[in-house]
Amino acid sequence: MDWLNLLLGFLIANLLGYGGGPSSIPLMYEEIVPHYRWLTDSEFSSMLALANALPGPISTKIAAYVGYGVMGWAGVLLALAATVLPSAVGLILLLRLLHKYRQSKVVKGMTLMVQPVVAVMMVTLTWQMAEEPMASIGIWQTLGIAAVAFWAMERRKIHPALVILAAFAYGGLVLRYYV
Repeated sequence: MDWLNLLLGFLIANLLGYGGGPSSIPLMYEEIVPHYRWLTDSEFSSMLALANALPGPISTKIAAYVGYGVMGWAGVLLALAATVLPSAVGLILLLRLLHKYRQSKVVKGMTLMVQPVVAVMMVTLTWQMAEEPMASIGIWQTLGIAAVAFWAMERRKIHPALVILAAFAYGGLVLRYYV
């Protein structure tokens, strides 16, 4: 039955994940952590941080990691298929349709109205993932780290992988005295 849960979990998350990997992450989180309990919050956060540090699409890295943990190499293939195939088929079909109706105000309005929903999903995921660090190192440490990470990526244009590596170093060298 694990194969069916793996297929459905990643298929649902990726069918509904409008906008690519970032919008699929909250949906994947819901399937992986609370629904099927394949990972804990902490494991998901660590996996997400490492996946962001590696090149390539985030959703395929999440699918490969979780698939391997659930069913080994067969799980990797199944989770990756459930992650990639909906997007590939949907892309082909939607691009043909959007090309046909690209000047329609309805199509333009639909794409603009989905963006706030994706933004709210990302904020919700951020809040859920911040609860554990706030409980263990405190709200001010957590907010400080988040502010520095935001500043580094948005203002200084430092690559997210380098910011994640700096956070790992900070956690290993400084925060080990807090936990």
